[in-house]
Amino acid sequence: MNAPAQFADARSACVFTEQARRRFAANYPETPHILAHNLTSHALLEIEALAQLAERLPITSVEYNRGDLPIGIDGKPESNGLTIAETIRKVAEAESWAVLKNIEQVPAYEALLLSLLDEIRPEIEAATGAMLTPQGFIFVSSPNSVTPYHFDPEHNILLQIRGNKVMTQFPAGDTRFVPDESHETYHSGGPRELRWDDGFLAHGQAFSLQPGEALFVPVMAPHFVKNGPTPSVSLSITWRSEWSYRESDARIFNAILRERGVTPTAPGRWPHQNFAKAYAFRVMRKLGLTGA
Repeated sequence: MNAPAQFADARSACVFTEQARRRFAANYPETPHILAHNLTSHALLEIEALAQLAERLPITSVEYNRGDLPIGIDGKPESNGLTIAETIRKVAEAESWAVLKNIEQVPAYEALLLSLLDEIRPEIEAATGAMLTPQGFIFVSSPNSVTPYHFDPEHNILLQIRGNKVMTQFPAGDTRFVPDESHETYHSGGPRELRWDDGFLAHGQAFSLQPGEALFVPVMAPHFVKNGPTPSVSLSITWRSEWSYRESDARIFNAILRERGVTPTAPGRWPHQNFAKAYAFRVMRKLGLTGA
């Protein structure tokens, strides 16, 4: 789609510097790293604009919970008793965190998302092939709130817009931090929240994010987030690749095998390692043999 006129300048003025793009190319897709950006002031990312966005999105595209949580939780967090718009407008005192999912459903936000991803598309596609399924997520967090330990299936760059936070990441694919069964459960439709053990903490890598800094998060790298002493707004720009989809499909295939009494080997981290299982699952799905 063509960007609206008000975003024409945004497409010509790069958010990521040449140095940031070189750093991204050197580390993508497996190494977390900090990047500089210049998106700290944008009308679409102001609190009132985000509250209005929340009211436009379908209920399935918003999530908001209490923020006074431990790092690890059992299941979904409890509600904070507010609406999503109230949570965002009162973020300074709501003791909550909120996420607006798939912001690309709204044309102005789609234009913003695609303009950012277009800046790094050459670096993405040189490493992992075609950039698939671009999606955007916006996080609005109260002071000192916690987003519990979890993982995500996308390649992800988290841009800090307002406030500060610390994300602690753990190595993707390391069964010390996420057993294979948790991956299989998630990719088969289960929750993304993970079992936490305080012994993990010594092995995590903590990244402190200030406005104007962004953090790359590899596919399925487990992490948790602690917000700083002021309200925070972060924009997550994400995409998938054939690599990430093959791992996902291989995990579901393994879940099927495990249900049938087989102990499967874990998928690898690179596409060619997961070709057979991924395509076996895709054939089963096409034939209606999986229920997926």
